[in-house]
Amino acid sequence: MTGLYCIADKNIEICSLYAKVQEYCKGYETTGIPDFSIVISEDDIIFEREKSNQEHVFENLPIPDFSEETLEITAVYRKIAEKMIDYDTFVFHGSVVAVENQAFLFTAKSGTGKSTHTRLWREYLGERAVMVNDDKPLINISENGIMVYGTPWNGKHRLGRNICVPLKALCILTRAEENHIEKISKSQAYAMLLQQVYRSQNPEKMQKTLALIDKFADGVELYRLGCNMSWQAVEVSYNGMKG
Repeated sequence: MTGLYCIADKNIEICSLYAKVQEYCKGYETTGIPDFSIVISEDDIIFEREKSNQEHVFENLPIPDFSEETLEITAVYRKIAEKMIDYDTFVFHGSVVAVENQAFLFTAKSGTGKSTHTRLWREYLGERAVMVNDDKPLINISENGIMVYGTPWNGKHRLGRNICVPLKALCILTRAEENHIEKISKSQAYAMLLQQVYRSQNPEKMQKTLALIDKFADGVELYRLGCNMSWQAVEVSYNGMKG
């Protein structure tokens, strides 16, 4: 089955084995001529199952019994991530909230509380805060600036919108008893940026990704937030970054 979707300003034709991924992308449907096509085979699904199993074994976690439909959703986004590098766009693991047409991207090690912090932003700021993507946004680097896009791959709670917003700042979250925020340098942020970006196994694409990460780090404000997931943490982070 086939559908056409506009994701990060690209018309993407998705040819899938199952209907679930087409339903997953509902809300991004479009018409016109595809910029590129994603075609999924049984081999792609086998690859995703083996990769998932290896990761769970490495982390000493029980091996999950994902359905082929669920694995296909991951396979589709992996192929989109690979292709988007050609358009100066990359997938980044983080939670993005926008306030008054400025986006703030929060990233951290798993379990630190990215989604909790952006939820508190939405509760604290009310309708002024809009969730862009809660898991895997797409980021485009161009001469016009750095833009962050919502995607269908927006976390287990499906929090996000089909919108594009200029990215003002990236904030690395850490746990702390007292809330504090500080600006950090590119070199201080680089290890986390590299950890959270989609990393292609293709050497040429990975080289281009590294170049994009360099431009990204030069083009947005970089912060580190020590927080305890309270209302005060939101006040500290928002006031520290809004400018």
